[in-house]
Amino acid sequence: MSLSRRPLLALALCASALTPSLARNTQPHAPVAAEPGIPQPASVQLHSGFLLLDGRFHVQLTGYTEPRLDRARDRFLEHLTAQTGILFGLEPAGNSPALVIHTDKPSAPVQKLGEDESYQLTIDSAGARITAANPLGAMHGLQTLLQRVQTTPQGFALPFATITDQPRFPWRGLMIDCSRHFIPLPVIFQNLDAMEAVKLNVFHWHLTEDQGFRIESRVFPRLQQMGSNGHYYTQQQVREVIAYASARGIRVVPEFDMPGHATSWMVGYPHLGSAPGPYSVETLFGIFDAALDPTRESTYRFLDAFLGEMAGLFPDPYMHIGGDESNGKAWRANPRIRAFMKAHGYTTTQQLQTYFETRVQRILARHHKRMLGWDEILNPALPKNAVIQVWHGDQFLIEGAQQGHRELYSRPYYLDHMDTAAEMFQADPIPAAAKLTPAESKLILGGEACMWSEQVTPQTVDSRIWPRTAAVAERLWSPASDRDTNDMYRRLQVESLRLDGEGLDHITDLERGLRQLAGTDADAALILFAHTLEPIDNDARYRAQHPTQLTPFDLLVDAVSPDPPLRHQLNQLVDRALHGDNAAAIQLRAIFQSWAQAAPEVAQLAAGSPRLQQASERIRQWPRLATAGLESLDYLKQAMPAPVGWQTAQKTLIQDAAGHQDLVNFAVLPAIRKLVDAAGSGAVSLRRSSQGGIHVTGG
Repeated sequence: MSLSRRPLLALALCASALTPSLARNTQPHAPVAAEPGIPQPASVQLHSGFLLLDGRFHVQLTGYTEPRLDRARDRFLEHLTAQTGILFGLEPAGNSPALVIHTDKPSAPVQKLGEDESYQLTIDSAGARITAANPLGAMHGLQTLLQRVQTTPQGFALPFATITDQPRFPWRGLMIDCSRHFIPLPVIFQNLDAMEAVKLNVFHWHLTEDQGFRIESRVFPRLQQMGSNGHYYTQQQVREVIAYASARGIRVVPEFDMPGHATSWMVGYPHLGSAPGPYSVETLFGIFDAALDPTRESTYRFLDAFLGEMAGLFPDPYMHIGGDESNGKAWRANPRIRAFMKAHGYTTTQQLQTYFETRVQRILARHHKRMLGWDEILNPALPKNAVIQVWHGDQFLIEGAQQGHRELYSRPYYLDHMDTAAEMFQADPIPAAAKLTPAESKLILGGEACMWSEQVTPQTVDSRIWPRTAAVAERLWSPASDRDTNDMYRRLQVESLRLDGEGLDHITDLERGLRQLAGTDADAALILFAHTLEPIDNDARYRAQHPTQLTPFDLLVDAVSPDPPLRHQLNQLVDRALHGDNAAAIQLRAIFQSWAQAAPEVAQLAAGSPRLQQASERIRQWPRLATAGLESLDYLKQAMPAPVGWQTAQKTLIQDAAGHQDLVNFAVLPAIRKLVDAAGSGAVSLRRSSQGGIHVTGG
């Protein structure tokens, strides 16, 4: 039977080892075996027992209530019904169990930075209770409650617990660049749903770039008419996004990039530029010379009118002005601008940019907005109320704090770099190496995961953001002492499935992309192959392919996950096998055998698919890696070192497989390398135990 038409043993083994089930208790009052949920609450006390859920379970609101809390309650019941298959929300009967939500007071009419987001959740035999100062905390408590639904022999239940929770940082954001590739509203909405699920509270909406001006201006309509190629958000759509986000406890902070990354501004209004033009919307990516002219008063009159219009549209007190990667070439090439610099005593274009940013900051202040910008704006002359978003090295974070600026940390959370969830989870917004004083540490407001869109489309963006951003959300919410990567991955897999149930496409994106590559239904062999791969990062792909805005982005690199779960699973299995876990060794063998079995079918699919043929080298290397794994297990089981030359040959294979080829890398190489090293050295060996299992002995 074709591999694509039957379940693969290894796929089943992968699923059982990789996707931890919510605790299934054999006794109805047993304590919970493992904590679910991302982000990890600040404090959890577990108690013995479960609150069983049935259709009589309902929600009561006490204390302060408002329409936003009513809608949050309704969404909670809808999600709970979808999660359990039980119809909730009917009228209570008698003394039926209830969730009681009590809030003391309203949150601010326009959500503010640093509002109280804490809550307490109690689950016992009397029911469940969420107590919070305001609706923000109550909505977070509802998400935690959804994460704690488990299955028991009696049915769905909530384990007894007392949870006291609050965020570590007040600014926990996700930036989505909608300018280089336009992201439609349905994708924005589903990402806002996911942000609510993991307690992120700032949507940083990147709206203007060299490649597109993505928001309607009624004061200067040529901005979107000539600078967007027809893809932009109307002001009514912006209001809908803001309302949708606010209902989920999420602030919306817009970014209008200036003075660089501003080509799209000048297509319709060339007089804003430092060079005469004409200008056209860019389709290439990179740093362009075009920049707004900071020496003309007409530039500031234009910005005053535009930013005033946007200030009336976006209620949040913060507005991002970009400020990054303005190279100053257009300024140095303009004799009039050079004369302006000389008259003001400016010897560098950075000084001229600080002048520009100071003027923009005053404009924003007149419109009751606070300025936020990337770390290039950092300068001793910059007003202290400007917030710095750090994307370069830690030195910018240190200098900004020492100069008294509040800051956001984004350097380790660039999603387009394809870093693993573990790497981002371990990167703290207050790095220990920075050695900030307590007062300086308080200036760090939090951080943002950043999804730049040079190499994503609406069809792939979810898979680049999720589930890794959930790990960032935990780093920004949970205590600094929360560092268990293995446990994070366990909970991340559960949360990933929950996000899939809420409408995200991060899982289905992979199979959809593979179907299009193969020109057939999702093929089990191809899926198995894809789970071993990861995309190269944006910079490496740019050097290899030079993609543009017109590139289709429909290759294998666009379908595979940035952090495939198999990477971490395989590493764990190897570690366990080398420390005496018989079941882990058996699983490893089954996985490697499944690769060897699937490889011919993947090669056959590639023969009929020109796009898959572009990954021919990886397809050729894959079964050889499977053989290396199987032979390693054989030599270890035989309690003898591998023959002379074997380890050298396998290391050469691994080295070749580690090179950047076909725009994808093997994510599984570290685990295979560890097995090869053990088999080649003979330091560890696997042998049959008297019970027929696999046992580990010292060599």
